[in-house]
Amino acid sequence: MPSEKTFNQMKQQNILCCRCQLRKTCRQVIPGKGPSDAKVIFIGEAPGKKEDLLGEPFIGASGKLLDKLLLSVHLKRSDIFITNIVKCRPPENRDPSPEEIGMCSSWLEKEISLIQPELLITLGRYALKNFIPESSISLFHGKITSISLGKLENLPLLPLYHPAAALYNGSLKDTLFEDCKKITSILSHKD
Repeated sequence: MPSEKTFNQMKQQNILCCRCQLRKTCRQVIPGKGPSDAKVIFIGEAPGKKEDLLGEPFIGASGKLLDKLLLSVHLKRSDIFITNIVKCRPPENRDPSPEEIGMCSSWLEKEISLIQPELLITLGRYALKNFIPESSISLFHGKITSISLGKLENLPLLPLYHPAAALYNGSLKDTLFEDCKKITSILSHKD
């Protein structure tokens, strides 16, 4: 676990980042939020309008559904670290480009390497493709995969549908909650 000083320094450096064009069109950089010793990291695509306005990841409608998912597996936001593959809101909530994802990837890698979680959870197709480029969320959701990332080897990765997808397509909501149940069994095997 990193010292709080190291962790906070990384977040402050992230907030000052101006590497890509997204920084010119958003209000602020939104680094991940949560404890530096979190066992679980949730990774989404990009901040939305409300997140850009208030400076915190997953606080809009998707965040409310995420809170319900967490409660369903006896977790709270204070237990997890939540972040995105890009830290600035794309204009009009468009999908981030491969170049923008590439420019921001070092920040996500730093968050993961400092926290050293027991489980990564990707939310939606963009977050999943960041780790498994040839994947499809419709085929991979709910399936536990192991990945290696830097010095972290055999790190369990659980892809889930993005909460926004379940809000737009209500038929995915039951699947999302069912897939989320796997978090408890993965963490219990680690203890």
